Amino acid sequence: MLRIQDISYSIEGRPLFEGASATIPTGHKVGLIGRNGAGKTTLFKLIRGDLHLDGGSIDLPSRARIGGVAQEVPGNEVSLIDTVLAADTERAALMAEAESATDPARIAEVQTRLADIDAWSAEARASNILRGLGFDAEEQRMPCSAFSGGWRMRVALAAVLFAEPDLLLLDEPTNYLDLEGALWLENYLTKYPHTVLIISHDRDLLNRAVGSILHLEGRQLTYYTGPYDQFAAQRAAQRAVQSAAAKKQEAQRAHLQSFVDRFKAKASKAKQAQSRVKMLEKMETIRAPEDAARTVFTFPEPETLSPPIISTQDASVGYDGTPVLRRLNLRIDQDDRIALLGKNGQGKSTLAKLLSDRLEVLEGGINRSGKLRIGFFAQHQVDELHVDETPLQHLQRELPDQHPSKLRAKLAGFGLMAEQAETEVGRLSGGQKARLSLLLATLPAPQLLILDEPTNHLDIESREALVEALSAYGGAVVLVSHDMHLLSMVADRLWLVKDGAVKPYDEDLQAYRQMLLAADTPPKAEKPKVAAPKRASRDQILALRAEARKGEERIEKLQAMEEKLQERLADPTLFTDRKDEGVMLQKKYAELKDAVERAEELWMEALERLEAAEAQA
Repeated sequence: MLRIQDISYSIEGRPLFEGASATIPTGHKVGLIGRNGAGKTTLFKLIRGDLHLDGGSIDLPSRARIGGVAQEVPGNEVSLIDTVLAADTERAALMAEAESATDPARIAEVQTRLADIDAWSAEARASNILRGLGFDAEEQRMPCSAFSGGWRMRVALAAVLFAEPDLLLLDEPTNYLDLEGALWLENYLTKYPHTVLIISHDRDLLNRAVGSILHLEGRQLTYYTGPYDQFAAQRAAQRAVQSAAAKKQEAQRAHLQSFVDRFKAKASKAKQAQSRVKMLEKMETIRAPEDAARTVFTFPEPETLSPPIISTQDASVGYDGTPVLRRLNLRIDQDDRIALLGKNGQGKSTLAKLLSDRLEVLEGGINRSGKLRIGFFAQHQVDELHVDETPLQHLQRELPDQHPSKLRAKLAGFGLMAEQAETEVGRLSGGQKARLSLLLATLPAPQLLILDEPTNHLDIESREALVEALSAYGGAVVLVSHDMHLLSMVADRLWLVKDGAVKPYDEDLQAYRQMLLAADTPPKAEKPKVAAPKRASRDQILALRAEARKGEERIEKLQAMEEKLQERLADPTLFTDRKDEGVMLQKKYAELKDAVERAEELWMEALERLEAAEAQA
């Protein structure tokens, strides 16, 4: 159980928590939500002990293991699979000890513990996690140095999932995942055996993977039972009550003030008037929830063009003369809302670059309307902003002839108010940087807006505002996103990018989700009733072969030790001249025999699983 009791914490004099408390029961999966900058990541650091509380306490069971995603896996020469396996430090230590131990009693203890923690299936489990996060069998054997930072973050996520800490802390884990990886993670977390606390603004994840919401607002923590939609309904009801209370209080204030104004000068009413003045002073103001600034995006209205605005004819596109996508026959009209589906590496980004005129066709043709303006937003553009310049300076570079007041109005239309307009980009939050990049992408009022993961770093309110803005937008939208809620609310056409082709996907997003989860479901254990066996995958067979090979090596090592011990026991003087030593060696020999039998049992079980899998392949 995680107990947060009356905690207080400030950063540079700005309080983030003041007497905040919450209790998270063991085994519960909880979504931590709140506006950007409220202190969610800081709370994780306080739980881990990276920061020290100003007051209060955070308590966990004494031996509870806390785990979170590392900043990034180092770009070393260790393979992905070995990096993930090393995250289970107990297993790694026991495996190393199994290679060097010589005491039969300790060997037996090690083998028993390895069996208890299911160590022999660890490689298969690690491989399954990596595959779910987008790495095939060949990539899993490659060194970490072969992958970019975003992909190494996936390895870091795989490592902490494999280690299975008692308290798993995840801070926006889907920000570096594609839709397929996000859906896999959502499904994985529902089955995670321990407590999970996850910072996320992904509504679908918060509805499916967690059972409770921890809301950080006004420097306080409030625990709600139920997924996000239930939380939102409760909050709406509370806000309605709060709004009604604020209106009622305002009427009371007006009535009291009216009495004071009418009778404060009359001697006969002076005491009553003074009493009402005191009542006004003591009345604690109830603020209406509508007082909070509303999150907005204001997209400019584009000029209407004749359809289609883009069409391709048997087009091929790729890099260095090698096609990634072939025979593309696509059409986009200005009222289209298109979501691109498909796993990473299939060509979604390549298609986006072709549509945005960042790549030329290798074969075939592409036609764009002569007056077509295209807005393009990708996560890397957020990282390419000038960190030493203000948002206002960014706009002045793009629109040098416009008056600063008009530029400030444009910034305000994307939620960047006066203070942020004059703040260097390097000091802005991730969400504020994303807003600036979206503004720059839509500045020319494009008829086609291509958005690649636009919701990364945006809080839930900002995501809802983006949905509203895109729904009202007068241009075409092409979306690549892991945010199922955004896709379901905005997209009316689905294109599946797969195997070098782009084709309409005629089912809905829910069907696509089910298809992906079904493909990732491991074969079920055979039941007594007759059923057609499922085909074992190549990854599963390779993992089982490795398990069988290691089992055989363990037996050979133990048998070699058994032979050496037999030689010593065969010494005729052992029980006449060194009786105590002989008794001790007999005891070790009995323990070693037990260890050999246990190792043989595990090896036979591994061989049986391998034979069954190969028969199904």
